[in-house]
Amino acid sequence: MARIALIGAGSGFGGRLSVDILSFPELRDGTIALVDINQEAVDTVAGFVRQVVKAHGAPTKIEATTDRREALDGADYVVVAISVGGPAYNGVPYFHEIDIPRKYGVSQQIGDTLGPGGVFRTLRSAPEMLAICADMDELCPDAWLINYTNPMAMLTWAMDEASPVRKVGLCHSVQGTAWQLSNYIGAPFEEMTYWVGGINHMSWFLELERAGQDAYPALREAMNDPETFKKDLVRFEVMRHFGYFVTESTPHMSEYVPYFRKRPELMERFDLHQSNPEKEPSRPYGHWRNDKAFSKEAAQEAAKQGPSGEYASRIIHSIETNTLYRFNGNVRNEGLILNLPYGCCVEVPCMTDATGVRPCVVGELPAQLAALNNANVVVQQLTAEAVLEHDLEKAFMAVALDPLTAAVCSLDEARAMFDEMVEALTPWLGGVM
Repeated sequence: MARIALIGAGSGFGGRLSVDILSFPELRDGTIALVDINQEAVDTVAGFVRQVVKAHGAPTKIEATTDRREALDGADYVVVAISVGGPAYNGVPYFHEIDIPRKYGVSQQIGDTLGPGGVFRTLRSAPEMLAICADMDELCPDAWLINYTNPMAMLTWAMDEASPVRKVGLCHSVQGTAWQLSNYIGAPFEEMTYWVGGINHMSWFLELERAGQDAYPALREAMNDPETFKKDLVRFEVMRHFGYFVTESTPHMSEYVPYFRKRPELMERFDLHQSNPEKEPSRPYGHWRNDKAFSKEAAQEAAKQGPSGEYASRIIHSIETNTLYRFNGNVRNEGLILNLPYGCCVEVPCMTDATGVRPCVVGELPAQLAALNNANVVVQQLTAEAVLEHDLEKAFMAVALDPLTAAVCSLDEARAMFDEMVEALTPWLGGVM
């Protein structure tokens, strides 16, 4: 009879995760508490989820609230997927995090993980994540925090340092990339196995097999096909030079290294573009909402589905039923990857059952992969320290050391960009200033 709190449920993600949870009969005799700061949003999602419950004929209790503490009281699992300051990719803070760096030549296509955008998204998001941890420590100290909020590594690192709450960060890039790789080599996904380690959005397929045989030769052959290469330009280029395939998409990966976005001709060659969010989002809440997606008929169809590719529901099911399950999670590096800093946030295979989440030891990464990771890890470390120590100077250092920023800006230019971003984003930085 687990109590599961979904924070940020009004985005629509809460509906998807609720459907996943309800797909397991063993999880239906419990409570799903949906939380959002927008009452209309959470009520809409709750109405849909109640229809799914009804279609299952289940006794599941569904709560909808804007009071986080009410939902957390007695929770066994807390899933967090929030965006502080408005829509994740169309809010005013996001506009400043993309537009100001663009003036200084720093082109970001997504800007939610590293770079100036990722650093400032952490500065505005981390205080809220730490507040959730503090509430959990008081109201549900034995619960598992399952985080989906980006920047994954920086936020999870800061929470690890500040709170004893048990936590794991989840992303869908590992399983999503594995599915893509099966398509690239023309193999059924069910035949694929893999061993992946690194950091979030820059983990590496250290082993890739099809039916027990090394699948890298087939992947290299696929890479040599121009049509296949064009489907994933940056990631294939990285594999061509560094030997391994990386987990995050071509647009994302182009932001984390200094090779692809520093000149217009490179961006054209690798089919990259610059994000252009609206400064003043004109669409009210609900612009994303398709009424058909939340209809009774949609709920009845959702009740027929199995769980999606997201890990959260499977982890909860594994712990509740003592069923062994393996996934890739973001956890504290306590001897898991030996040539990345102790205490940083790494993404590694994890086993889970009734005893909880148990990360697996990867050992040493190939030196070139560790070097690429470490260029990101130092940015993550300084940003986490900036949050915990309320030290904006460390946040500047993080921006200045970002691989893409350093490929484009002098230190004076990086300083000017940082100062302009602080001025524009001050309304959202109260938790660290």
